[in-house]
Amino acid sequence: MKLIQILGPGCVRCEKLKQNAEEAVKRAGVEALVEKITDINVITGYGVMMTPAIAIDGEVKAAGKVLSPEEIQQMLA
Repeated sequence: MKLIQILGPGCVRCEKLKQNAEEAVKRAGVEALVEKITDINVITGYGVMMTPAIAIDGEVKAAGKVLSPEEIQQMLA
């Protein structure tokens, strides 16, 4: 099972990225847990300075932008 973490304070862009990640999981047909991380200490611990960010299995894949479901799905493949 994959772990997808959305890193951000809870802004509209962060929520959209979470929705897009959930849609990507459905489309890809993979088992994954999508979780939201709002703790700024955890976020900076990943080295993220711009939110929203997405990490898959502990590795930050993108920061500062809202990826589309298609972009996230490609990362899951």
